[in-house]
Amino acid sequence: MATFFLVIIYLAFISLGLPDSLLGAAWPVMQRDYGVSLDTAGLLSMSMAGGTIISSLASGKVIGRFGTGKVTFVSVLMTAVALLGFYFSPSLVWLFIFAIPLGLGAGSVDAGLNNYVATHYKAHHMSWLHCFWGVGATMGPIIMSQFISTQNSWRNGYLTISLIQFALVVVLFLTLPLWKKIGGAGMVDDTKEVPATTPQEPGEQLKKANPLRIKGVKLAMVSFLLYCGAEAAAGLWGSSFLVAVKDLPAGVAAQWVSLYYGGITAGRLITGFITFKMSNIALIRSGLLVAMFGAVLVILPLPSVFLLTGFILIGMGFAPVFPCMIHETPVRFGKEHSQAIIGYQMALAYTGSTFIPPLLGLMAAHITIGIFPYFIAILVVALFACSERLNILVKKGILFKGTKRNTTAM
Repeated sequence: MATFFLVIIYLAFISLGLPDSLLGAAWPVMQRDYGVSLDTAGLLSMSMAGGTIISSLASGKVIGRFGTGKVTFVSVLMTAVALLGFYFSPSLVWLFIFAIPLGLGAGSVDAGLNNYVATHYKAHHMSWLHCFWGVGATMGPIIMSQFISTQNSWRNGYLTISLIQFALVVVLFLTLPLWKKIGGAGMVDDTKEVPATTPQEPGEQLKKANPLRIKGVKLAMVSFLLYCGAEAAAGLWGSSFLVAVKDLPAGVAAQWVSLYYGGITAGRLITGFITFKMSNIALIRSGLLVAMFGAVLVILPLPSVFLLTGFILIGMGFAPVFPCMIHETPVRFGKEHSQAIIGYQMALAYTGSTFIPPLLGLMAAHITIGIFPYFIAILVVALFACSERLNILVKKGILFKGTKRNTTAM
């Protein structure tokens, strides 16, 4: 039964990934149908991101009141209705209207399930959870491309994804009792918190009221902003760099960038097994070093095979970073604060993926797209510095006082 429950959680994360890449795949046809400019897709994407940021920030209080199961059920229902709204939308205005609940639903699922797995399950489940996001993000464009190529219709693609979401809504509704009954089955305590009777240090009551006052939280939030900004920027501008600077055909460039995403998905699957032998901190550190090496391969004037290897290594290096940072949150700051803090982290993550890629595009327009690998490398170096600073704070015992790291294989 516990395994079945974990499958439900994985399915919910597939549903989170399904809509994420739909707009980009469908936009060439949607743009023609609505007769709007190319950059309108960016405004739609920012509308979705705005809803996601809001729901991520509010997730701590909302989930604290209603529970992860109910919030996940309602959130997936919201995304299903929003996707159905895209199918029926007669004008661009309606797309913007339905973009809001689509973003709101995604943020709650993301923050809620990340915290649930971080506090209830071993580290390898966190990596596999985000691997299933990659499965959904890969399936979405495949489904959409089938309808566009065979029917020249983007609407049926949205309808199909919506129906898949509604099917999951039914499953989530039927399994709501499991969240309380067996939610803790198979869980591991990677954090040992101070008993309630332990005397509190000065300012501890303030920290309970406002987790942002905890030492290191803001630094962790910046880490998420940098990571998601780098991940999104590499995916958005990698193809343009390959075409404009490396003179690759557009089709080949698109395939190479798809291998970047494949590196992330495959890397997270592999990371799930590696967590049995390596800690989250070691995986984050090694992943960032691999990503940096990949960026160097892209920068250097080497044969094409090294360029392709660089893109794959950037993806594989990124793979463990996000899930391991999430899983470290209750270790660094305590389970009592983890839901609210993960909500803040998700908000900064979406902020990074919303604004950093356009920043790179703006700089490239005024300088050259050739700055692409240097930009990615700088973000990785900054993220490495933030991560190592957090590790120093943990080692010195400056962060959450009730944390005891489990150094054995998880």
